[in-house]
Amino acid sequence: MKMYDVVPGLEFDPERDFEQSPAWFLDGTHSVPPWTPMFGWFWINFCRHGMQYGAEKLSLPTVKGWDWRFMNGGGYLTLLLVKSEEEKQRREERFRKAILPFIQDYDGLWNGFVDEILGRYKSLKALNLDEATNIELLDNFEETINTCRRMWEIHMYMMYGTYTAYILFENMCRELAAIDDTSPLFHNLVSGFDNKVFQVDRRLWECSKRAQKDGLADVFLQNEPTDIATALASTEKGKAFLKDFMDFMNEDGWRMQRMSEINLPTWVEDHTPALGNVKQFLLKGGSFNLDEERKQIAEQREAAEKDVLAKVPQEQRGWFEQLMRLAQKSGVFSEEHDHYLDLYTHAMMRRSALGLGKRWTQEGTIDDPEDMFFLIPDEVRRAGINPDQFDLRYIVERRKAEWEEWQKTPNPPAMLKEGFDLDQAMGVLVQSNDPIALKVVVGAMPEVRPELKADLYGTCGSPGMAEGPARVIMTEDELHLVEEGDILVAATTSPSWTPIFSMIKGVIVDRGASLSHAAIVVREYGIPVVMNVFEGTQKIKSGQRVKVDANLGTVYILDK
Repeated sequence: MKMYDVVPGLEFDPERDFEQSPAWFLDGTHSVPPWTPMFGWFWINFCRHGMQYGAEKLSLPTVKGWDWRFMNGGGYLTLLLVKSEEEKQRREERFRKAILPFIQDYDGLWNGFVDEILGRYKSLKALNLDEATNIELLDNFEETINTCRRMWEIHMYMMYGTYTAYILFENMCRELAAIDDTSPLFHNLVSGFDNKVFQVDRRLWECSKRAQKDGLADVFLQNEPTDIATALASTEKGKAFLKDFMDFMNEDGWRMQRMSEINLPTWVEDHTPALGNVKQFLLKGGSFNLDEERKQIAEQREAAEKDVLAKVPQEQRGWFEQLMRLAQKSGVFSEEHDHYLDLYTHAMMRRSALGLGKRWTQEGTIDDPEDMFFLIPDEVRRAGINPDQFDLRYIVERRKAEWEEWQKTPNPPAMLKEGFDLDQAMGVLVQSNDPIALKVVVGAMPEVRPELKADLYGTCGSPGMAEGPARVIMTEDELHLVEEGDILVAATTSPSWTPIFSMIKGVIVDRGASLSHAAIVVREYGIPVVMNVFEGTQKIKSGQRVKVDANLGTVYILDK
């Protein structure tokens, strides 16, 4: 007998849920591979809440956010559409006022939220988990839940505000300049901006310069990433490097290799991925590539602005330019929200859960601290104060077995009511005008053109063509395998992968859209990406020579 469902009240129920909506889409960007139960509970509850909160706070004219369901480790979503024209008009009037803070002072708005959430993290980290009482550990976990809820409110309010402006700007570009966000000219308009993730990458590059200066370069170059920390600790200069590196990690290393999970160590716990990035910069040598690229891209942006603005009638130019300035924040927000919101909050969730898990392991409640990831908050509350009185291993064992089965059978990309096809479902997405669905999570579906004789079809995230050896990367601990000139093939990418983009010639991702991480980063590096190919990591093998034509959204496997 099951004690609790993974996400009580929000498990997918075909009989009931198809009455609500005929189409439920898998969030393949975030829930592939399938989530652990605890993470699924957090995401389904609070991403769902945040999306409805953000849409309502902004009074979006066409959509009231998303509803979510959990199934076999996957997150399935459907849109909550505004149903009547009268309500759309009322909401549009409110939206015009609600969007003004974004237009008038985007930086002030965003920086205020960053200060708020960093304050919450500081409070959570202040507790010494090893010395805390059981009550304090449970309080910290409850406050982590509250922080996650608040994070998603900030996240979706800012994302809907910024990305809706992006959609409106794209619509004006389509009408007035005959371009959209598949056009190189449009990409030029929204590229060439710095952000916090790139700043962290620059600090990693600066670490590589220090390693050279301190005579430590060979320690990096002659060791595998897993052995670098130990090798550094054997010399005085290496110890000094590690001490400063740890300070850097405690400030900016609260991230994991997978943006949407908690079952992998943070950079604070395990420096290996970050030290591997330093090694990559040493192998590449030279200056920080992005500094050089950004100067050129900024010049292209300024030229594109002049070109496009000249096509806009004078009476529409003021509004067009306001929307353009806000749309240009989309790439910045995409990367910075990953750093300050998703990654950091998930690191706090992991920290709090492991704090409880260590105590519970000592008390015999569970066998391993990471078994916490197979429980949900109601079960944590059950044993939180007196863990020595409870044995929750039977729940962990059942859930772990279920989770392992989820890994073997991929979730379908959509759950459709009988008689309702994918074309109709995509029509609902377009009708919603929801920027997150259209530009981040689901994206456009590939157009298969048999006459092109491609092996894979996708969509363009950044234009251009490239040819080279494929490097299939599934997890961050494989990034050290990337070599200069490779074509990266991945299910998706996240901020911790960004340093290797200076080495590669192109990107192929199974899932993604124009405001997803891979698309934004490659535009800054000026390399092509083909997204939403769905089967790239299955059909392509590392070492095979591949050709990427992002202009057409095609991939060719040259070695078969």
